[in-house]
Amino acid sequence: MKKTTAEMNRLTVEQFHQTPKVPLVVVLDNIRSQHNVGAVFRTADAFCLQGVYLCGICCCPPNDEIHKTALGAELSVDWHYFADTLEAVHTLQSEGYTVYAIEQAHDSITLDEAVCQLQKQKVAVVLGHEVFGVQQEVVDACDACVEIPQYGTKHSLNVSVTAGIVLYQFANALRR
Repeated sequence: MKKTTAEMNRLTVEQFHQTPKVPLVVVLDNIRSQHNVGAVFRTADAFCLQGVYLCGICCCPPNDEIHKTALGAELSVDWHYFADTLEAVHTLQSEGYTVYAIEQAHDSITLDEAVCQLQKQKVAVVLGHEVFGVQQEVVDACDACVEIPQYGTKHSLNVSVTAGIVLYQFANALRR
């Protein structure tokens, strides 16, 4: 039998704002799809993350298309806009965050390796454009690159799927 909404003890937006957050920020580097942006907001809400940084061509709330996918999570999750993703990365680093680009790169570590290395620390992950990925200059500015191992014929995942996988793993590790 499925749980009812009352049984799930969902927080109100006001309660969410008062709840301690996982010290994890998601940085979206030129994500063009409003639906992907909305999905990241919804995932950030589900795992009670610190916030979402929207950069470059990412659209910002209020936006009907974001709302369709976020289902109101854009109202609960803190967010900031940066015209330049590098500025967002440098800002986070100056605030003591370790910043990981989620990208396939020559020197990347696997998601499992990254999760094992996480301590009680502030972390940010950068997710890139649906076609071009994280900008190379942003990859270069990050503290490390994390890659999700893939074993099929396709070697890319939708950015919202990647967000779900990475944010779940990182949030659980940071909660320990």
